[in-house]
Amino acid sequence: MPVFKYRGYDEKGSSTEGVIEADGQRDAALKIKTKGIFPKEITEAASPGKKILFKKFSPLILADITRRLSILLSSGVPLIEAITALSSEQKDEWRNLLTDIKEQLAGGASLARAMQEHSSIFPEFYTGMIAAGESSGKLTDVLLKLADFLESEINIKNRVRTALIYPIFMACVSIVIVLFLFTFVIPKITKIFEETSSALPISTVIIIWISAALKKFWWLLIALAAGVVMLYKKIMQTKKEIIDAILLKEPTGILMGLYMLRFSMTMGFLLSGGLPILRAMQLTSKATGNVVLENRITAARDMVSQGAKLSTSLEGFPPTLLQIISTGEQTGKLPEVLEKTAESYSAEFDRKLQGVISLLEPCLILIMGLVVGFIVVSVLLPIFELNEIMR
Repeated sequence: MPVFKYRGYDEKGSSTEGVIEADGQRDAALKIKTKGIFPKEITEAASPGKKILFKKFSPLILADITRRLSILLSSGVPLIEAITALSSEQKDEWRNLLTDIKEQLAGGASLARAMQEHSSIFPEFYTGMIAAGESSGKLTDVLLKLADFLESEINIKNRVRTALIYPIFMACVSIVIVLFLFTFVIPKITKIFEETSSALPISTVIIIWISAALKKFWWLLIALAAGVVMLYKKIMQTKKEIIDAILLKEPTGILMGLYMLRFSMTMGFLLSGGLPILRAMQLTSKATGNVVLENRITAARDMVSQGAKLSTSLEGFPPTLLQIISTGEQTGKLPEVLEKTAESYSAEFDRKLQGVISLLEPCLILIMGLVVGFIVVSVLLPIFELNEIMR
């Protein structure tokens, strides 16, 4: 059923607006009037599918909706009524999306099938878990696990962003200060050197040359920055496997820890939700964020499909993790073991991330100090030489 947006006036003459489901504009007008509202404007809202092309849906809202749906179902509320209640709390795109899902449910579709129509919002693992929950009769538990998993993913991303805010801010401020010195301060100071015939120190010549180049060819600097961004995107599209292989060998081990955290968390979550191991491996391979690991998990999946154990099929994974997986396979508690391992990797990732950031901050300050010190020395040296000549 189409969704219409309306604006109008209530019985007190106050302006009001909202959305309503109706078969057409005439039906919408009748329904609005029965509410005691005099419509001024009625327009059909864009369907969820059209909106998705232009607006990104927040994963945090998806996690909140998932948790609320689990609570409603566990309280005995029928699925369609629960979706209706959730849609009434949302605005715009999410309201339209949930309304569309409700209509499909009313038409006989399963919840997983209705969500698959919006694959850009509901990830493949999400709809897969919903399908498993519906077939096993444990949809409420699956929804709760999904909410926990989505919030865990969001927390990991937020921890990384929060840790990088200060270093990125410091780097940007440093660049702005250096550019300001070279384009505004140094040209004014170095004018006093133009009247002297004595040879300038090589460091002074360098900063004068850099300052003149920046003032004259500033557009080239912008073009170079744009070229670097385009080159980076090109490399990530064509040589991503090579880049990801290098990232796996970075010395701090923080990225490998992040990849193993994603693997163990996603794999344990999917298996605990009732997905078959082959399906869980397929979805987990895409969640690691590294093409090399994705290919290794895909190759291991082929071996597992032929009867091999997961612990002996994974190539290039940490020996400790493989031993943990082997123990989980022997005891029949692989999902639980992987979820506990994910907690361990999460704590380790936090420690390493804070260690790298605490080392990065003084390095940025040191680099900034060296650059500014070089500029100051380069300006003061010829001034001291001029003083000596005048004496």
